[in-house]
Amino acid sequence: AVLLLLLGWRPLPDARLRSLEDRYAAPGGDLRDYYGMVVLGGVFRGDHGRGHGQIALGCVGERVVVPVPVMNQYPHMRLLFTGGDASIFPGQREPEADVARAYFERMGTDMARVMTESTSRNTYENAIFGRAVSGIDVSKPWLLVTSASHMPRALATFRKAGWNVTPYPVDYDTKVADY
Repeated sequence: AVLLLLLGWRPLPDARLRSLEDRYAAPGGDLRDYYGMVVLGGVFRGDHGRGHGQIALGCVGERVVVPVPVMNQYPHMRLLFTGGDASIFPGQREPEADVARAYFERMGTDMARVMTESTSRNTYENAIFGRAVSGIDVSKPWLLVTSASHMPRALATFRKAGWNVTPYPVDYDTKVADY
């Protein structure tokens, strides 16, 4: 009964998740020194809405929503979206990077500045396969865009793969602490 009570008590998991989410903050102020943004996949809800001409965002939609105004404000920035088909049976769905291209095009993003990588299935592959995309220079400063709770692991993975990345966390699941 005590275990069930603790598992159902919202402040406990929120505190654990908040410790991950609060490790990094998005850089404030001028971002003109950054070459671009690397946006990790896991955003789109498969084929949901596609039959109606809509692109359905999943619960981490901020990963693609937040970069659009940044790209509009800094016309020199490039965007790399990295994400393939992470389903259990690959080849069943369109690579997420293809859906991302359609999304960014609909948002009015200059597609000459958007690059995609469509074979990765996890964060390690995002970092390794992303660096192999033509036109990518991992020594230049990039903003790494992913969910705040995923940022510590993603940042470590990208840096180990040789990327010069600065965290740009989005998609916070916890509230601001009341204490």
